[in-house]
Amino acid sequence: MSQDHISNVLAQRYASPAMRAIWSGEGKVRLERDYWIAVLKGQRDLGIPVPDGVIEAYERVKDQVDLDSIMRRERITRHDVKARIEEFCDLAGHEHLHKGMTSRDLTENVEQLQVYRGLQLIETKSIAALIRFARHAKQLRDMPFTARTHNVAAQVTTLGKRIAMFGEEMLVSHQSLVNVLDTYPARGLKGAVGTRLDQITLFNGDAGKARALEQRILVHLGLPKSFDAVGQVYPRSLDFRAVSVLTELASGPGNFAKTLRLMAGHELASEGFAKGQVGSSAMPHKMNSRSCERINGLHVVLKGYLAMAAGLAGDQWNEGDVSCSVVRRVMLPDAFLAMDGLLETLLSVLDQMEIFDAVVATELNRYLPFLLTTTVMMEAVKKGAGREGAHEAIKEHAVAAIRDLRTGKIVQNDLLKRLAADQRLGLSEAELSQVLEHGRANSGDAGAQVDYFAEQVDALAKAKPEAAKYTPGAIL
Repeated sequence: MSQDHISNVLAQRYASPAMRAIWSGEGKVRLERDYWIAVLKGQRDLGIPVPDGVIEAYERVKDQVDLDSIMRRERITRHDVKARIEEFCDLAGHEHLHKGMTSRDLTENVEQLQVYRGLQLIETKSIAALIRFARHAKQLRDMPFTARTHNVAAQVTTLGKRIAMFGEEMLVSHQSLVNVLDTYPARGLKGAVGTRLDQITLFNGDAGKARALEQRILVHLGLPKSFDAVGQVYPRSLDFRAVSVLTELASGPGNFAKTLRLMAGHELASEGFAKGQVGSSAMPHKMNSRSCERINGLHVVLKGYLAMAAGLAGDQWNEGDVSCSVVRRVMLPDAFLAMDGLLETLLSVLDQMEIFDAVVATELNRYLPFLLTTTVMMEAVKKGAGREGAHEAIKEHAVAAIRDLRTGKIVQNDLLKRLAADQRLGLSEAELSQVLEHGRANSGDAGAQVDYFAEQVDALAKAKPEAAKYTPGAIL
């Protein structure tokens, strides 16, 4: 590698070899050559003369990919597809490719194939992540935990329920991804302005054969359907849809990573710390949540590509132009590389994370009386207190108690004693103590929510056994 070489950070640092292979320069050239051969075979089978040995000659050299040679040709032709046609034909010793085709008959479909295969890989990894979310949720199903809203202690939940919350967000987004895969339409073999004119001409006016050729190409691509009345390029709103579902799918992991970072700061949990890992070059004790920070950072990168995709949607002239080309060359591969890196990192965190039970219990004990104030209010209402009057009384004592704890005036939370002494509530210390003991393990139907989430993920795992077996690669 020369000193002037600038690598793609997403590809080299974060993405997996499988995703890089889909979007690499060599990988794309191979997909194009397979596509050209599929079109040539279809034309031959439908009656277009192709001399013996021609297809075999192309197949023999299709893996001889020299990107430097192709680029030298492009610097002369100033046309990337023409350069790749010439390269492939010179290697095979024939000129039978690209008959009746425009450049977009090649590039649109091949790029869509890259998107589709990228989405399939993302689906596999997303299910692998959901399986891990469900595993943690089941293991921690009944562990009492301090739930927070606005990052302030709120009520009792369970740690399993909290994990299921983030997993469920990802599960809903996974369904959006499945919907995109199930309905993703190829542009197809439509010609310069979408009328199939050149293929119909090639087949001596037989539009039926031109349509039959396109159906063969759809089988080759493996895409579920195709546009019918499309122009030279497929609508760029479809790119927006693909990048949008990646960004949506990253949101559950993003929320999980942000919360795990906050938990690590309170020593409640850790994303894991590998042997030999360094948290800070200056502070030897540091064990930063750098993988979770990466997840959040890559999510921001995805949102940037989503903005790029949104800029192209609804911005095509007439039957189409390629003013979008420079944007899509960056946006499409890099969005998939970023999402792939995010999922690889997420899977590593889910495999290595730790929960510190003692710290969790200590935090719960500190906040428990505050977490039960809504329950105390309901008990007071049942004893005849007015709801608003009870709310005001509890608030007064809670604010005073937390202030005294924070200033060191008291070292133990005495809120329940203060509430027992307030005649406005009509609750004895014994009754409040019973509320406390019952409330420690009373997290509503958090356990049932975990069970329902786990059942849905178990069904996915059975339907996609390859995802259940997926193991992430080593991350930096």
